[in-house]
Amino acid sequence: MRSLPEGYASIVIGASGGIGSAIAEAIRQDPRAGEIVRLSRSDDGLEVEKEWTVKAHAATLGARTFHLMICATGALTIDGHGPEKAIRQIDHDIMAKQFSTNAIGPAIVLKHFMPLLPRKERSLFVVLSARVGSIGDNRLGGWISYRSAKAALNQIVKTTSIELSRTKPHAILVAIHPGTVATTLTEPFSGGHERQAPDRASRLILQTADGLTSAQNGGFFAYDGSAIAW
Repeated sequence: MRSLPEGYASIVIGASGGIGSAIAEAIRQDPRAGEIVRLSRSDDGLEVEKEWTVKAHAATLGARTFHLMICATGALTIDGHGPEKAIRQIDHDIMAKQFSTNAIGPAIVLKHFMPLLPRKERSLFVVLSARVGSIGDNRLGGWISYRSAKAALNQIVKTTSIELSRTKPHAILVAIHPGTVATTLTEPFSGGHERQAPDRASRLILQTADGLTSAQNGGFFAYDGSAIAW
């Protein structure tokens, strides 16, 4: 991460998941990296659907600042229910949980962890989203709850980035689609399609984030740096 200060500190939220753990490892291998804080539900009890756990973990970090934050939380299957294929399959409670996990949860993370970004130095906050959250790129239909939750997440990122720029003008907040990564999340839905290894995806995500400019604050990008339509 050449755009960040030498010895930059980082936080990976969702660090026990397939892509989250790979991102944390990629940061660890960066010779310019300093402290890495790894947080997750399974290892630390941070649950994005329980705000008090997010608030408590952010509070433990005190007045320290972090130049790189990654929110790698999310779920495709909720309580054993995978994505719907048609509107008739919508279930109120499952759809509500999709929004709680994939949109509201990351919003709570932003609420409590953004204050830890430095005020006068460049910093990056990456929220992992999904291409299927794009309205303009939706040509297949289906997956209504998951798509809608990710579209809501993209709006949360865009709106919050405007607020962030007013108080921390050197900070950049974006949503990044990691691609179809070979993890347990995507395995049931791969359909034989090629998936990229988590270590490769993580390197590309960090490379894309490293190259972002202030003009791209609030954007929605793929892991390869290409812009994705809202």
